Amino acid sequence: MTLARTWSVGLTGLIGQLVTVEADLSAGLPGTSVIGMPDQAIVQSRDRIRAAIVNSGHKWPDRRITLGLSPAALRKSGAGYDVALAVAVLAAAGTVPVAAAGGAVLIGELGLDGTLRPVRGVLPAVLAARAAGRTRAVVPLGNLSEAALATGMTVWGAATLADLVASLLGENHGLVAGVAPDPAPPADGPDLADVLGQDEARLALEIAAAGGHHLAMLGPPGAGKTMLASRLPGILPPLDDEEALEVTAVHSVAGMLDERTPLITRPPFVDPHHSATQAAIIGGGSGQIRPGSVSLAHHGVLFLDEAPEFERRALDALRQPLEEGAVLLARSSGVVRFPARFQLVLAANPCPCAAANDADCRCGSVQRRNYLNRLSGPLMDRMDIRIDLPALPPSILTSVVGQGESSAVVAQRVALARKRAAHRWRDTPWRSTAAVPGAVVRRWWSPGEAEGQLLERAVRSGRLTGRGFDRVLRLSLTVADLAGRDVPSVADVATALALRCGETL
Repeated sequence: MTLARTWSVGLTGLIGQLVTVEADLSAGLPGTSVIGMPDQAIVQSRDRIRAAIVNSGHKWPDRRITLGLSPAALRKSGAGYDVALAVAVLAAAGTVPVAAAGGAVLIGELGLDGTLRPVRGVLPAVLAARAAGRTRAVVPLGNLSEAALATGMTVWGAATLADLVASLLGENHGLVAGVAPDPAPPADGPDLADVLGQDEARLALEIAAAGGHHLAMLGPPGAGKTMLASRLPGILPPLDDEEALEVTAVHSVAGMLDERTPLITRPPFVDPHHSATQAAIIGGGSGQIRPGSVSLAHHGVLFLDEAPEFERRALDALRQPLEEGAVLLARSSGVVRFPARFQLVLAANPCPCAAANDADCRCGSVQRRNYLNRLSGPLMDRMDIRIDLPALPPSILTSVVGQGESSAVVAQRVALARKRAAHRWRDTPWRSTAAVPGAVVRRWWSPGEAEGQLLERAVRSGRLTGRGFDRVLRLSLTVADLAGRDVPSVADVATALALRCGETL
């Protein structure tokens, strides 16, 4: 047999497509060519798979070898096709049976000595193979725990090409059956009990967690902005099964999974440095497009500390994912869509000098205004909650840590509020109040006369835009959910309005 076929998976973002890998051996001068829109990593695989086959104890065919990847119009990238290419060559040469070679999807990079090396994106690749009707897959041992998360697939892990060839020949082999790993035990994270004072900020954080709302905090250094933000994931509900797979798939493509406990069951917390570029935050790359911080924070929290220090272009690029819950990256190599449904938390000092109190500030009013104007109006209009944190008085600083409510207590209230919201929106695609479009909120609840007057005055005074009006409605529903009410009261609307406009409660 001089023609053989194996299977692999090509990824475009998180979307996988089954790829047919063919090897044809023909007469002519010995040589190897790869066709089907491969990138440089796949072109170089000719040398990798030749060395791997020879070093695994098999003969490299002394023929003209053509390796084809189909569909030909799909751009292929990465070294994850190495195993499929090597097995296709061996099958075409008659070393392994052709039927056995095409029985499983093959994913992995080959070392020159024949070892199978882990690659990125194995989980979404195996899920795509399952969706295409395949039932078996072979992956590197380092990716086995991740691949086993795809239920309904028989997954095997191989350490070397020699082990894989032995299994295809029906001999004793060293393949390891994949078993879905147990979720990692919940880690002890930062506790809200450690936060001193800032009762209004704690309430704002609880409301943000209960509804999935975005939060902006302004205050001097040491007021507790970073402490509060880092404790937000600890009061969010755990991810459900579907959310956990989505988040794990994103981190798999980014190459950031723990090999032992790959499944991510807690909302992620991503806090990029203020020197991060737009591509690092939004995603991109000159070659293979990678997810950025907004996607790594999917179903979790994206925290931008010292927000005015970030690039203006990077901050403004957040506007689309904040509205759409996804980011669309268009490059010359194609268009990739990554999920990006996250909670944004911004923290900023009142001025560039970041004095601990106003008396020590050296900045003029114009300088302070220009500093905060780095956070554009359209971006701030998308922040549901805006609060000012005062400097902590000495009496608070010398108090005993741990006197406030713990994260566990607050998380219970947040979970109940989330359940109420999920029940309210059970017949819609949304589960958190912050994600529900304004038109849907208006159809479900229309403010009464007293609530309407509050909102009307805020609009007439210029404190609320049209977008802000809808966000206050959502905030009001969340405040009502925390209080156990089906419909917001006047007090709930007043609280939401104060949080939205940065006023004292």
